[in-house]
Amino acid sequence: MITRFYLAAAHKSSGKTTAAIGLCAAFAQQGLSVQPYKKGPDYIDPLWLTRASGRPCQNLDFNTQSRAEIETLWARAADGADMLVIEGNKGLFDGIALDGSDSNAALAHSLKVPVVLVLDAKGVSRGLAPLVLGYRHFDPDLPIAGIILNRVGGARHEAKLRAVLAAYTDVPVVGALLEDRALRLTERHLGLIPAGEIGEAERHIAAIARHVRDHVDLAALQALTGEAPAPIARPPRASATRVRIGIAEDAAFSFYYPGDREALAEAGAELVPFDTLKDTRLPAVDGLFLGGGFPETQARALAQNAALRAALRAALTAGLPAYAECGGLMYLARRLTWDGVTYPMTGFIPADVILHETPVGHGYMVLKATRAHPWPPAGDSEARGLPAHEFHYSELVGLGPDARFAYEVVRGHGIDGRHDGLLIANCLASYAHLRDVAGCRWAASFVAFVRACAQGPARAAYGL
Repeated sequence: MITRFYLAAAHKSSGKTTAAIGLCAAFAQQGLSVQPYKKGPDYIDPLWLTRASGRPCQNLDFNTQSRAEIETLWARAADGADMLVIEGNKGLFDGIALDGSDSNAALAHSLKVPVVLVLDAKGVSRGLAPLVLGYRHFDPDLPIAGIILNRVGGARHEAKLRAVLAAYTDVPVVGALLEDRALRLTERHLGLIPAGEIGEAERHIAAIARHVRDHVDLAALQALTGEAPAPIARPPRASATRVRIGIAEDAAFSFYYPGDREALAEAGAELVPFDTLKDTRLPAVDGLFLGGGFPETQARALAQNAALRAALRAALTAGLPAYAECGGLMYLARRLTWDGVTYPMTGFIPADVILHETPVGHGYMVLKATRAHPWPPAGDSEARGLPAHEFHYSELVGLGPDARFAYEVVRGHGIDGRHDGLLIANCLASYAHLRDVAGCRWAASFVAFVRACAQGPARAAYGL
C-alpha cells in the first residue's frame, strides 16, 4: 500500500512549492521513500523537489502526454516508493482548456489522488470559507482531503482561520505555515532560482522541513489522504549499442527531464557530464546535449572559460553532432547581452543573443519537422505536430538569410516566430524544449543520428 496526495492551490504563488519541498523532505527524514511529481512543463520546481526527496521528480503534462502515458509514468516512477506527492501548477481548476480537461483537478481525478489545498491566508480570515465551499460545490466529486494554510500572521490569526473553516466547511486544516521571509524561495525572470545555483540549498531545504514539521500534522495528513495499492509499473524499453553523449551539467545548464535521460540511456546513450564553467576541454564523446538553464546569470564565468568555448566551437565546426535547447543555443552564439553588458560566447552560431525585460516566447508550442531535419523525432500523430514548450526572454539577432531550420513553428515563437531548430553542420539548436513522449520520440532519433555519425562509413554522409 502507498500514500498519495496532490498539493494544489487557489492561484499561482500561494506557497505550493515551499509546502511541497518541506513535506517531501520531512517525510523523507522519517524514513519514507517519497516520489515527487510536478504537473506541467517545469524544470526548476522539480530540481528542488528532487533535492528534497532524494528521488527524481517526474513531470505529468496533458500537453505532451496522453492520459494513458501519464498513468504509465506515474506507475513507473512510483516503483519502490512509500509516498507519492504531486505538486500542481497555478490554481486547482486552471488550465488551457475551457472544460478543465487539462487542469489540476482533472489530473487528480484521472490518477484518483486526494487533494490537499495550500491556501494563501495573508490578509484573509472569514473569506477563506466561501472559497473552499465554492471549490467543493464546483466539483463535488473531487476529494479535497485537507487544507494547509500559508502565510499565517500568528497564533491569533491561525485560531480564527481554523474556527471559520471548521464552522462553515467539512475540510479539516492539517497545518498552518507562518509568514517567514527566511523560508521564501528566491525568484527571478524565469521563476525560482534552481537549487543547483544556491550554495546552501540543502540548509534551506532543511529549514523549510523543520518549519513544516513544526506546523503541519504529518500523521493527520497521512491518515486523511489514505492508502491505496501501489501503481503497477511497466518495464522500461531495452537499450541498444552504446554511444557516449556529453551533457552540460552546472549552474548554467540544468534543465533536463528525468524521462529524457532515461530515454537517452534506453536508446543506447552513456551520458557523460561536463562543466561549462570549470572544465577546459570536452570529454571524449560521440555527441553533445546542451540543455536549458541560465547562461545569462553565469555569463561572466562562461566568458572567462575561453578554453572550453574554443574547444566546443572547434568540435562542432568539425561536425560533432549536438543538440542544444534554449540556454544551450544562447551559449553557442557569438555574444550575449544582458543587463547592459555584452559577453563573448562560443561563436559557433553566427548571431548574437539579446535579453529583453519581457518574454519573447512563453508557453506551449507545436512544431512541424522540415525536410532539413537531420533526425526527425518519431510521433504518434504527424497531423498534430510535435508538442514542445518555450520560455525565453532572449532573442537571436543577426542571422543571415541562408539560415536552415529543422522546424516550422505552428504554435509559439521559436527563433523568429516562424522557424526554430537552427541547423549548422551536425548541430541543431532551438528555443523549443522537447520531451521524449509518445508524440515526440526525440531521444532515440538523436542517439541514432549520433551513432551513425560515429561510424566510419557514415561520416562522409554527415559532413565529418
